[in-house]
Amino acid sequence: MNQSHAVYSKQARLVRALIWLLVSFFCVLMVFPILYIILGSFKTNQELLVGGTSLLPSTWVLDNYTQAWKQANFATYTLNSIFLALGVMALSVLTSTMTGYVFSRKDFRGKKLLYSLFIAFMFINVGSISLRPLFELAVALKLNKSLFSVIFISAGTGQATYIFLAKGFTDSLPRELDEAARIDGCSFFQIYRLIIAPLLKPVIATIALLSFRQGWNEYILPLVFTMTNDKMRPLTVGVNMLKNAGDGTAAWNIMFAGATIAIVPMLLVYAFFSRYFMGGMASGAVKG
Repeated sequence: MNQSHAVYSKQARLVRALIWLLVSFFCVLMVFPILYIILGSFKTNQELLVGGTSLLPSTWVLDNYTQAWKQANFATYTLNSIFLALGVMALSVLTSTMTGYVFSRKDFRGKKLLYSLFIAFMFINVGSISLRPLFELAVALKLNKSLFSVIFISAGTGQATYIFLAKGFTDSLPRELDEAARIDGCSFFQIYRLIIAPLLKPVIATIALLSFRQGWNEYILPLVFTMTNDKMRPLTVGVNMLKNAGDGTAAWNIMFAGATIAIVPMLLVYAFFSRYFMGGMASGAVKG
């Protein structure tokens, strides 16, 4: 008995060691690019082009940040990114929680088919194929001269995942709450607004964080929709423009400095709200 227990303990330790090794490997894969960009932002462009074995810069150059801030209109671009990210977040939270509530509580013809299509689109990404028709639609609706068109399109991109999370959490809420509110005279929408929405806080926090990140990191859509108006560009587009700031060669040092400025706010958001993010993901995915 003791021998079998010792063998089991040895196998358990081996499994744990393999899991930690695998987790550490993926952590390195995720952290290394960020670390490379941050440390590269303090290097000279020549050092980046020549390369080397050391991640640390031989000479710490702080002027890269000054040049990046001046050459790219970072004050305007930052405001544009904040407006874009907040717009995508607000629209995504509102539409996905309402849709998830309808799928959870309302019976209508074609409900299962429609929800199945939403779930299917979680695994389908048409990518840049849809850019031309979306741009032509925005031009026809006269929305191409502002960031609102980018907000509407970006908010619709991740809807399938957000609806899945919202419906899963709403399914876990007892229907007796709806019945009690209906007896008190609440309409279907009032039940959502007064009863369901306040209880969806964990999932709302998750959707808000994911959609904010999506809006903040959006690149292709703002690049296409702001080609004729550089004052509408967000940080992601402005940072890429810094690559051409050098004299004949790509100014990777300035671009890395701009990228560091652009990713720091998102890292801070994740640092402060990661607890709510993990709780909401577990609630929406497991409880449903």
